[in-house]
Amino acid sequence: MTLPDFVITNRCMNMNRTSDPTAHETIYRNLRSRIMVGELSPGTPLTLRGLAREYHVSMTPAREAVRRLVAEGALSLSGSGRVTTPALSDERIEELAALRALIEPELAARALPRAHFALIDRLATMNGRIADAVERHDAVGYIRCNLDFHRMLYLRAQAPAMLAMLETVWLQLGPTMRALYGRVKRNEPPRHHRMILAALRAGDEPSLRLSVRADVTHGLRHLTSA
Repeated sequence: MTLPDFVITNRCMNMNRTSDPTAHETIYRNLRSRIMVGELSPGTPLTLRGLAREYHVSMTPAREAVRRLVAEGALSLSGSGRVTTPALSDERIEELAALRALIEPELAARALPRAHFALIDRLATMNGRIADAVERHDAVGYIRCNLDFHRMLYLRAQAPAMLAMLETVWLQLGPTMRALYGRVKRNEPPRHHRMILAALRAGDEPSLRLSVRADVTHGLRHLTSA
């Protein structure tokens, strides 16, 4: 998917059109991370000029970063060229939740044989950080630590293609997860994390699959029911 021609015509004609790969990669990674952890709300508009000003670069690397994020579903591009963070329909939320429910239990099960006690202790520590974020009412910190909890476990699955696919799903859901946090008004860390940790300690794959599936679908149901 490419940006409309008018975005890159007259107002860019006098610029150096050679993209700085370092600047492009920096914008891409930083903006991708911000979207994934919910720093931007659903439907937040973005402009190339605004991004170039924010990151102190020309519009060329900003345009390349936006292209990549549109292709990943992290940003939406309208027919008129308006770029926003995705505002997901109930049907889209349910589809992405179903993908999480398929991919994440499988990754957890693949990680289980390599989930040694030191890893489980690190996951428990991460769960404590999630609790701290809840206590501070820090939505972005909560989402970031929650994703780190899951990523830390799934890296042990040694399934990079599957994990890359999952991160694309997380990316599309980031702004929606921020909206969800505001609606649910959490006052405690996810209870399913304790079940995940218990299943890991017991080496219980069926319980681990069930706990992960419940964890990744529980919150999103609040959005569709609302």
